[in-house]
Amino acid sequence: MKDSRTPVYLMPGMAANPSIFDGINLPEEQFLITKLEWHIPKKGVSLETYAKQMCEKIEHVSPVLLGVSFGGLLVQEMAKQIKTKKVIAVSCVKSHEELPKRMLFAKYTKAHKLLPTGLVNNVELLAKYAFGETVTKRLHLYEQYLSVRDKYYIDWSIDQIVNWKQDIIPKNLIHIHGEKDAVFPISNIKNCIEVKNGTHTMIIHRAKWFNEHLPTLIFE
Repeated sequence: MKDSRTPVYLMPGMAANPSIFDGINLPEEQFLITKLEWHIPKKGVSLETYAKQMCEKIEHVSPVLLGVSFGGLLVQEMAKQIKTKKVIAVSCVKSHEELPKRMLFAKYTKAHKLLPTGLVNNVELLAKYAFGETVTKRLHLYEQYLSVRDKYYIDWSIDQIVNWKQDIIPKNLIHIHGEKDAVFPISNIKNCIEVKNGTHTMIIHRAKWFNEHLPTLIFE
C-alpha cells in the first residue's frame, strides 16, 4: 500500500547533527520525516556537486526539504536538481545579497581563511562560528549538537557560505528567520516569515513554534 504521507527531509546547519531536530514533532499520520547528515566533502568539491550527492539520499518524489543555516543553502542547491513540493530555509539567506557585510568583506579579502578553524574541538569557539552565540550555559548540549568537527569540512563550509552565488530565488521557497539572528542579521533579509525573539538556534529553542506552524506552511 502506497504511503500517502508528505515526505519531509531535514538538513542541519554547519557542524551540527540531526539532534538539533529532536524537538520537531509533526503529525505522524501526515508527515514522513527523514533526517539528513553531513558527510566530509572530498577535496575540491563544489556546493553544487555536494548537493547532487545529497540528492542521492532522497528516496521520494517531490519532497519537502527543510534546511537550517548552511543546511538551508544546501537544500536550495538541492532543489535546483530535483523536483520539490516546498523548500523551507530556516535561519539562513536566500540570495548572496542577503549575506551580512562581514561575510562579503571576507569573500573579497579572503579573511575567512585566517579563522582559527584548527580549534574545532573547542566547542565554545565552534558554537560561535556555527550558532553565532557565546556559549556559557548548556555546554554539554552544544557538544551534542556540534559533532561534525573535521577541520577541512569547517573550512570548506565557511568558504561555500561566503562565496555562495544565488540571485534567482526558488518559487516554492519559504524563508523563516528569527528577529534576533546574530549570524544572518534580519536587517539584511527580505520577504521572510519573522519569528519574534527567534535567534540563530531557534530550531532548537523555539521548536514549539515550528511544530505549530510547519504543517500549515507545507500545505498552503
